[in-house]
Amino acid sequence: MQLRALKTRLDRFTGPLRRALQYNVNSWLREMPRSKRIVTWVGILLQGYAIYCLWSRSLVWPFIWPHGILLYVFAWLFYVFGWWLMNAMLSSEFVRKTQLEADQIAARQIQQTLQPAKQDQLPGYEVETFYKPFREVGGDYFDVIELANKRTLFAIADVSGKGMPAALLAANIQALVRSIANLEADPLAMARQINQHLCRYSPSDRFATAVFILLSRETGELTCVNAGHNAPIVFGSGSATELEATGMPLGLFPEAAYDACQALLSPGGALLIYTDGFTDSISGENPENRLRDALADTSGKTMLLLKSLVDPHFNEDDVTILLVKRDADAASHSRVG
Repeated sequence: MQLRALKTRLDRFTGPLRRALQYNVNSWLREMPRSKRIVTWVGILLQGYAIYCLWSRSLVWPFIWPHGILLYVFAWLFYVFGWWLMNAMLSSEFVRKTQLEADQIAARQIQQTLQPAKQDQLPGYEVETFYKPFREVGGDYFDVIELANKRTLFAIADVSGKGMPAALLAANIQALVRSIANLEADPLAMARQINQHLCRYSPSDRFATAVFILLSRETGELTCVNAGHNAPIVFGSGSATELEATGMPLGLFPEAAYDACQALLSPGGALLIYTDGFTDSISGENPENRLRDALADTSGKTMLLLKSLVDPHFNEDDVTILLVKRDADAASHSRVG
């Protein structure tokens, strides 16, 4: 058992490095368009053939032909032509990758503008967020939407996959959440409508886990729909309540059923919503205990403690944390608000 545990730890540490090395060695040709890949290989083979001709002293070994200076001329021409082909294709690919990286940077800037803006804190509550995409753009979505009648909607989603495809689907989910919230701020109806939309208009291999929580700021009552997501944690008075899944991930089955659960965010308590990239990046044998210890902190630095749990050696996914803390004297704030 000890050997197996040691092997697991080594794999977790060396896995990212091993995959990175494999990517650097193989992907430079594999990701090229097929036509460019073929021409590049022709150039490489021509250079290899030129070196072979010089070594064998012949273009058609075992026959020694041609003789003298012609052999070196032909070998030089083959090598230069192969070098030119290879470098032309690699230069073209470099330009394409540079343009792609520029597009990714622009996409990241756009995605940052779609995130909840720094706004005044809700009366009686403190909202803190942390988002760290694994690549230039990520497939995590989170939102804080203020509604009428002193209500607030918290939404978070984790799209399958990474990179640009996941980011596009996450932006689609954000548009759906905001449009539905303006008409009907009901987490149950929201989950059903978004699920049907994704089943109809997204690829069959794409889905998303999500959590929609409606907070009544006056009473602290929470109405939660958890679509196959990591369970949010309601922490307060030394106890913790996990809001487990109440339905399937979004985008899998059009007729999937969803339920809503209720919870109470008491004065002095906290609500933590996160994606699996956060818990997967916590090192140690008991990440759940480290998470609960951070939530139990009373120094007011809960978010800093949560961010410190993210270990770069274990981080292989987008990380999103949404923390909502209710003031200990929230009752007086709600009456004033």
